[in-house]
Amino acid sequence: MTNSILLPLIVLIPFSGSLIIGFFYAFYQNKIKEGAYSLVGIGSVLISAVLSITVALDFFKNESLTSINYVAFEWLHISNFKINVGFFADHLSIIMISFVTIIGTLIHIYAAGYMSKDEGYGKFFAYFNLFMGSMLLLVLGDNPIMLFIGWEGVGLCSYLLISYYHKDTKNVKAGNKAFILNRIGDFGFLIGMLLLFIYGGAEGFTFEALKANISTVPHAMLTAIALLLFVGAMGKSAQIPLYVWLPDAMAGPTPVSALIHAATMVTAGVYMIVRFAFVYNLTPDVGLFIAYIGTFSAFFAALIASHQSDIKKILAYSTMSQLGYMFVAAGLGLYSGAIFHVFTHAFFKALLFMGAGVLIVSMHHKQNIFDIRMHRTLLPITFITMLIATLAISGIPPFAGFFSKDAIMAHAFASGHYGIWIISTITALLTAYYMFRLFFTVFFGVIEKELQKVNKSMQLPLIILAIGAALAGLLNLPHFLGGENQFSTWIDTPDKAIHISIGAEWILTVFNIILSAIGILFAWKHFGRNPQPSNAQSSINNLLLNKFYVDEVYDAVFVKNIRRLSYFFSTIIDVRVISEIIKQSSSGYFRLGVITGRMQNGNVRFYALYMVAGIIGMSIYLLEFL
Repeated sequence: MTNSILLPLIVLIPFSGSLIIGFFYAFYQNKIKEGAYSLVGIGSVLISAVLSITVALDFFKNESLTSINYVAFEWLHISNFKINVGFFADHLSIIMISFVTIIGTLIHIYAAGYMSKDEGYGKFFAYFNLFMGSMLLLVLGDNPIMLFIGWEGVGLCSYLLISYYHKDTKNVKAGNKAFILNRIGDFGFLIGMLLLFIYGGAEGFTFEALKANISTVPHAMLTAIALLLFVGAMGKSAQIPLYVWLPDAMAGPTPVSALIHAATMVTAGVYMIVRFAFVYNLTPDVGLFIAYIGTFSAFFAALIASHQSDIKKILAYSTMSQLGYMFVAAGLGLYSGAIFHVFTHAFFKALLFMGAGVLIVSMHHKQNIFDIRMHRTLLPITFITMLIATLAISGIPPFAGFFSKDAIMAHAFASGHYGIWIISTITALLTAYYMFRLFFTVFFGVIEKELQKVNKSMQLPLIILAIGAALAGLLNLPHFLGGENQFSTWIDTPDKAIHISIGAEWILTVFNIILSAIGILFAWKHFGRNPQPSNAQSSINNLLLNKFYVDEVYDAVFVKNIRRLSYFFSTIIDVRVISEIIKQSSSGYFRLGVITGRMQNGNVRFYALYMVAGIIGMSIYLLEFL
């Protein structure tokens, strides 16, 4: 018997933690110690992690087990339309909840140290638990409606946490930006979901029912649905053109950045595409469009990252770039490869952000890499763990990122999409360059500085994540290296099969390693000994420093024009038209009221006159017509 009852508990326990912390923070804020808040916050996510692993072990022990369901109750039942509050776990969702809860627990432990003595400590953990619960609901919901509730939940939590330091206007604007851009994407997602219900939900609106009946949807409509669903993923996972919120999201505390980039929010878009693989396998043109969007997003973000100096923004653009690789994989039908890169990325990206947080705290909250500069011996654990993470994201074997990213590029080459492959390999070179630019600048400087003491709870998670960043790739060791692609085989996604010879795989692998090595050597040459920011004033350099002026273009084309339109409606339509109509209507009613008031003056003789007039009128009518 399976532990299906555990599925709702995995979701509800973090939600319960959020409610408990929120209640005590609201009513007993000054009486509760930080330890109590962190105990509930960390404990709830840790319990979810234990329950997730318990369910995962059920699947590993029972090879015939492909999915489990738990229906809590019937939510809506109108005619043939029925929606349950139900939970569904298969190999895909089991993988997701396992690493999301494990990584989430480590980030919560790290946050307890990072946020120590913050005046909103309890509020922060209430939001943090709510974030985790929303992501788990998104993954475990058994129908698109449940997924969408979790989807909106992580959007809300990102807004609350990005603008956490709300006394600073810049942070509030960053939160608003993330919220609005995600609403744009979610509008497309919602329309796509409604069309999917209208055309494919007659037999039920669970993922299993939709999968069984998707072939009945007209192809043109299915193409529209696939595109609209991807619009939602563009916003949530920060792909061109809805990516501009992600760098500004660094306004939130560093643990928030780690959680958004490694375990929640941005990975939701990739998960959603893979969950709807039964739609995208029938719309290969949309899949190719997704792959190209991912390719250009990866390259575009890598170019910008190579010229940034804010450590968190460099990592933010690197996330956008790595997400691009995931969408390349999903778009080309390598769904297991997309999720495997989500999996490995979670370890090294959480490690990079949390390591960056240690650096920021120790350097008195400076974020410019040219100001952070310190000797590597000052923070040895941070130095070693960030080196492992940097090697992993740069695709150097045997670290995790090498196996997941290399498989995606090999699939692109073998599929015959050489343009995607070429741009992806160039992006890999740029990734190695800008990540080691950051690493060399920070740890190979010549400046000795007095560091601020860092809480010990911020160090342990780095070590655990470093082990994952170093070894997680071995879970999907490819055939040409003597492995069995265990991860891809077990996750059992409907991948598009391709053939590539062992010799070709070796050549591609060696080529990728050489390119990454070139990027590292180039970074060492310019930033390894005496790192200095570039003072070049070339047009290309200025273009990259200013992020291609995309924010300025969006501001000129969309923001200012919407403000003008709002001004037009508020001053012309609202004040001069609508208000005037209401004013004239109200004045007419006022005059009618005055007349009526004169008639109803309390004089009995006037009332008698009205009665006589009425009797005379009725008499004339009766005599005339009867």
